[in-house]
Amino acid sequence: MTESAFSTKESDSYPGTGDNLQIVHSVDAGVRTRTRGRREIDLSTYLRIKKNVDRFGEDIEEREWREGGSGVFAMKEPIGGQEMPLLLASSESKPVALTPSYLCYSREETLRGSDITSSTILVSILEETTRVGESAFRLRVIAWQNHVPRKLPDTSQVPAESTEDVEQDIRIIYPNSAEGNQFINNSIRTAKYNFLTFIPLFLFEQFMRWANVYFLIIIGLQQIPGISPTGRWTTLGTLSVVMTFTAIKEIYEDLKRHRQDRVTNKKGTQVIRGGVVIDTVWKKIAVGDIVKVENRSYIPADLILLSSSEPSGLCYVETANLDGETNLKSKQAIPETTHLVDLEAINRGLAGSLCKAELPNSRLYNFSGSLQMGGQLFSLEAKQTLLRGSMLRNTKWIYGLVVYTGKETKLMKNSAPSSIKKSNVEQTANKQIVYMLILLIAISILCTIGYAGWLRRNSRDHWYLELERNGSGAFMAFLTFVILYNNFIPISLYVSVELVKLGQAYFMNNDAQMYDPISDTPAQARTSNLNEELGQVEYIFSDKTGTLTCNKMEFKRYNFKLKFQVEIFQMLLRRRQEKRNSNFPSIFDDHPQLTHSNNIDWYDQTLFEALGRKGQDDASTTAIEAMRLLSVCHTVIPEETDNGIVYQASSPDEAALVKAAKFFGYNFHKRTPKSVSIRVGGADVTYQVLNVLEFTNERKRMSVIVRDADYRITLYTKGADSVIYERLAADNVHAISTRKHLDEFAAEGLRTLCLAKLDISQEDYEVWQTLYHKASTKIGNREAELARVAEMIEKNLFLIGATAVEDQLQQGVPETIATLAKAGIKIWVLTGDKQETAINIGYSCRLLTNSMDLMILNKDTEETTRAKMDQYLDKYANYASFSDKKEGWGGLFANREYDQVTPPNDEHPLALIIDGSTLHFALNDNLKMKLLTLATKCKAVICCRVTPGQKAAVVRLVRQNLNAITLAIGDGANDEAHVGVGISGEEGLQAARASDYAIAQFRFLRRLLLVHGHNAYRKVSKLILYSFYKNVLLYLIQFWFTMNNGFSGQSLFERWTIAMYNVLFTLLPAVIFGIGDREVSDKMIEKFPELYRSGIQSKYVSHDSSQYHFIYDLKFNNWTFWSWIVNAVFHSLLAFFIPYFAMRHDVIEANGQNLGLWGFGSVVFSCAVLIVSLKLALETRTWNWIFQISLYGSMGMWIVWLLAYGSLWSKQISIGVDLYKVGWHFLDTPYYYFLLLLVAVVALYRDVAWKYLKRTHDPNPYHIVQELQYLKKKNVYDITLDLPEEVIIEAKAE
Repeated sequence: MTESAFSTKESDSYPGTGDNLQIVHSVDAGVRTRTRGRREIDLSTYLRIKKNVDRFGEDIEEREWREGGSGVFAMKEPIGGQEMPLLLASSESKPVALTPSYLCYSREETLRGSDITSSTILVSILEETTRVGESAFRLRVIAWQNHVPRKLPDTSQVPAESTEDVEQDIRIIYPNSAEGNQFINNSIRTAKYNFLTFIPLFLFEQFMRWANVYFLIIIGLQQIPGISPTGRWTTLGTLSVVMTFTAIKEIYEDLKRHRQDRVTNKKGTQVIRGGVVIDTVWKKIAVGDIVKVENRSYIPADLILLSSSEPSGLCYVETANLDGETNLKSKQAIPETTHLVDLEAINRGLAGSLCKAELPNSRLYNFSGSLQMGGQLFSLEAKQTLLRGSMLRNTKWIYGLVVYTGKETKLMKNSAPSSIKKSNVEQTANKQIVYMLILLIAISILCTIGYAGWLRRNSRDHWYLELERNGSGAFMAFLTFVILYNNFIPISLYVSVELVKLGQAYFMNNDAQMYDPISDTPAQARTSNLNEELGQVEYIFSDKTGTLTCNKMEFKRYNFKLKFQVEIFQMLLRRRQEKRNSNFPSIFDDHPQLTHSNNIDWYDQTLFEALGRKGQDDASTTAIEAMRLLSVCHTVIPEETDNGIVYQASSPDEAALVKAAKFFGYNFHKRTPKSVSIRVGGADVTYQVLNVLEFTNERKRMSVIVRDADYRITLYTKGADSVIYERLAADNVHAISTRKHLDEFAAEGLRTLCLAKLDISQEDYEVWQTLYHKASTKIGNREAELARVAEMIEKNLFLIGATAVEDQLQQGVPETIATLAKAGIKIWVLTGDKQETAINIGYSCRLLTNSMDLMILNKDTEETTRAKMDQYLDKYANYASFSDKKEGWGGLFANREYDQVTPPNDEHPLALIIDGSTLHFALNDNLKMKLLTLATKCKAVICCRVTPGQKAAVVRLVRQNLNAITLAIGDGANDEAHVGVGISGEEGLQAARASDYAIAQFRFLRRLLLVHGHNAYRKVSKLILYSFYKNVLLYLIQFWFTMNNGFSGQSLFERWTIAMYNVLFTLLPAVIFGIGDREVSDKMIEKFPELYRSGIQSKYVSHDSSQYHFIYDLKFNNWTFWSWIVNAVFHSLLAFFIPYFAMRHDVIEANGQNLGLWGFGSVVFSCAVLIVSLKLALETRTWNWIFQISLYGSMGMWIVWLLAYGSLWSKQISIGVDLYKVGWHFLDTPYYYFLLLLVAVVALYRDVAWKYLKRTHDPNPYHIVQELQYLKKKNVYDITLDLPEEVIIEAKAE
């Protein structure tokens, strides 16, 4: 009898019982022995089984097994892949129905893993195909004998098998049908607007901003007759200018999208529809059409691959437009459609066919569907899908069935706009707008009260004014004052900030120092909304592979003979170190007969000798199996080029392992849809690929099931040691030694994989394949079903070794991390690697240092995790949190007296190492705050063996509970962090496309944050503060004037002059400042990264007056905001009252006339423009010619306006009547210029004096760096600066 995985051997013992298990050759149910393991059942048994098929749905959890007894265990498999129940029939008891999830596939699992069969001996298996009427059944019948009373298992922990698909979740398609497929067309539209929708949509978007709504209300109030002191159209005119600029930008960007859409929609193609070939354009393609695509053409819609010019329906595509990956991917039609290569075959083959597909979704790498053709049902999966935007490569042509079109394609589903992130500065500015609104209302109420008081005292004497003393008059006065002071909220704020951010993004994109010439990749600011956020980052969450490392794998180790010689290990370490320190010869210099490989850096002569013995001993057999596994267990595609075969791999790990197998004589050179071929010793060996169980983040392993030339079936698996060891058979004698080798490999910083295999009998494979086929034809929940079925076969594995590859650090990573640490940024590394590998990488990149105390959390239960965390919290209770402290400046600034607070934990800083299983418990609600408390005491945190979901959870924990800006770099948590940065790495641009900013190398992060981020934060903050300052200054002048004119609501300034204040006279210098100003040079800020801390520490402002120096120059917080407002109040007082008292008795011109209201107002307005312009000049660090032209030009524009606008009025033109010839009356008067000079000196004297005292007696860090920069430029070093001597020496050396 053929031995089955279900059967047991004589003298085998059930663990824990000592009972001997023996094969039973016949049972009471009528099963009788047949030759070669084939058995038959009598008709009565068959009918009994058949009769109870309908009872399959009954509840089985409460059924009990009878003691003793015997029977048959039968599985019904109707031909055609329909429902497949399992039945337990007995001659002594009522039949019991079981679900397929309880079927076992190995002896160990039979005896240990399943509660059902741990008390049941499965004896033997047979297969019988029987036809009853029109139904054909294949019965697999297993004889069994019950030994121990036992309840059926608790199924609450077993994943339930979905037994039916929800019809509304399925799309039904009729292939090659002219009618019947009623879905959207293939036209796409990425443009936001069209001719009819532009105005309503644009206005809707603009008035989603509260500031614009506010100004719209002001415009409405101005239309009420008699209450607007500034006219009816001034605010409307200013808002129109602002919105016109925004509209022009939107139109320009949308026109580009329209042109691109037209080009795409009008591309030509050829389809078969209703049995006829049609030449058409992309936008007219319909679901159900058969599309022909030729080589190097883009796929026009989402297709199911039917056939191709290559054998077995194979084709290759490039998906760079979808996921950024440039390596080729193979796609393969199901065998049943590969013959559909011409019109006749397509019409004949697809006649009466039906395709079912899941509803449109955005999952690029998943698809569930089925094709019913010729009375049979075939599974369709992602391997058969060709997605819109992909390019056909290395294939002459393909035919594909259209399943999704237009906006329902996966490309368009992934083109949806990402969630909008608002920067911390923008959110703070929104709060400050509310403050200004409250201040506006308060001043308006105060003026209304003043108006009522003045009216009560003076109404009799001024009866001719006809002023109302009732409530309606007071309310109308309130509205008048609201309109008068409406620009407390700067109308140009959003436009100026948006212009500045666009300019900053332009310089980021064109920064030559963030350009990678190797990959020809510049930095890319995918959004400009978060520029200032880059200057406040306190926590960086970094992936490892492809982020800190190059993601270019080099094969380093294989523990041959499952033991690793210490001498070889030490020799390789020495050679590796010597090779890095000098031009040490490689292993190929010692062995010139070998062919050099760029992915191999390891050699063992004994391995070559073992492979040459061709399985004559155990060591040779193990080595051969390992090389077979490396050469067949992968998804690599060999591509023929002029220079030989090039491996196209989905990951560098796979390519490195396949090249390693080639290096050791197992040359993978050919792949077909159902086979792989390797060349060993000059002879080709072909393996039939039966199944590929692909790698996922959840599975952490990949398996293939192959059949060799001798019809032996073998499962080969490679994966993480954590999942492979869980699935090893109990008698793996090398598991302990291999574990030691894995630790040694990881200690060297290498990435490890375990290799394992399982021999499978034909009978067991057929049973499992039936379940696999059923799972693969499901539409809904297919991935979960396939994973569940894969778990059944990946059991009782035999370990055949472990490999290690090296992923070297990128250039400049250690220096970048050290620099960012000096800047006060905490770096957490979130990686899927082993703990030892992660720690080694931590030391290599200087994230960990020898002075650190490592806290390691790797527990298996929540209780032990809690206990260990409590232990660490008690041990380090006196350590302060890095997030709560105000760090000192350190380094150059350590000896400054203002550095009052010394960073804690400096002598023995802490580092936390936690693995994924422990993190699972630590992120529970009752432990996560303890984890956060512990982590914030640390200077570095490394989370290893974590999943993408855990990465996102860690970032979310910090973001939601700490007042800190977070940045995620890599592919795990871009959406969760405040700022997401992607690396354009070897695996493609997925992370970069999902990010806010993209860079080519990790080292560029230093410049992105320290230079662009720091400068953007400082400039945007100053720009917003300056915008509030200049408007508050101007409109408080109106308030002082109101207090001196009887609270009449009269405006001091001409209406259109006020409107131009934020557009012509103050906008351009502020924008130039925001784009081009530099606090210090780029080199100096990278040399002294401590300057970056001002952005972080702006959230930790002390109200202690002894630390006011620290507050004033922090860029953006409420304290700084109100200090600017107070300064505006002071300047407005001087700008109004100095001219007021100087001109109290008026300036009499030579002709005997005085200036009047508008002349006095123009003089005061001149003072205001001069003060705000010179204030901006004081805040500017970079006085280049562009800024000077904008500054002087804006002040000059006021004079031009005064003269030109004041000359427009005539009888035909009623514009500028109030300012008619006003400027001409005082611009030639020396008194006017003396008054301007007096106001400017008195107003700004305090600002200049303050800055002088700060710089000389209590300097901020950037003051010192500015002095160093100046001295370096002049090549003069004044020792009186009281700088450390080593700093002077270092500066001179530079």
